[in-house]
Amino acid sequence: MIRDFIAVLAMLVGTVVAAEDMRLAVTTSFDNSGLADILIPQIKADTGLDVQLLVVGTGQALRLGAAGDVDAVLVHSRSAEDAFLADGHGTHRREIMYNDFVLVGPSSLGVVATITQAMSVLAAINAPFISRGDDSGTHKAEQRLWQAAGLNTAEFGNWYRSVGAGMGAALNTASAMDAYVISDRASWLNFGNKGNLGIVFSGDPALFNQYAYLPVNPDKGKNIRHSSALQLESWLTSDRAKALINGYQIDGQPLFVFNATP
Repeated sequence: MIRDFIAVLAMLVGTVVAAEDMRLAVTTSFDNSGLADILIPQIKADTGLDVQLLVVGTGQALRLGAAGDVDAVLVHSRSAEDAFLADGHGTHRREIMYNDFVLVGPSSLGVVATITQAMSVLAAINAPFISRGDDSGTHKAEQRLWQAAGLNTAEFGNWYRSVGAGMGAALNTASAMDAYVISDRASWLNFGNKGNLGIVFSGDPALFNQYAYLPVNPDKGKNIRHSSALQLESWLTSDRAKALINGYQIDGQPLFVFNATP
């Protein structure tokens, strides 16, 4: 009887442990890229971690972390990440991979040498422009580009439209309106409704787009699974992750470049 009870108890405990999910807040651009569909099953197979994704913008992902509602975040806005750590919400920051932002639109802007010049041209001709407007990493990057050009979006006319939505919705809106939009390259390559849009500017160092992993401070709550967050970090910086991330391509074009250090 005692042995049977212990066996049943062990089985129940095992069931509870197996049912515990690790919560990871990720950006919509990471999800839209399709890379999550490649990585998450392999993480489960290699580590046993059942990673549950909360797909939101970078700003919301960091707020979830600050509230202790997730165990880690994978985001792409360095200044916001630094503030998150400075406020004690995360334990550390680990760079995982990068790609770049691209300016997408219906037609060429002529000869422009920098993204700052490109943004200035858009404002000068009142070109229809779609902003994510959702405090995401992409939205923050777009705002920095306007500011670098000495422009204030609060002063723009109705040619500038904020959709308050994720990357997929912003790209769909831009496609429907033949408008310009800033996108991360991975989301653009994986986007299936391009319409008349194409990449009209890329390659400026200012468009560099780094993704980083930040485990949430376990002091944020007793439900923070810090050991699982560290286990996932170990996998995300492994040779297995490197091969999958670097090998993920669409039409022969890589979507991300792994750059985690040991």
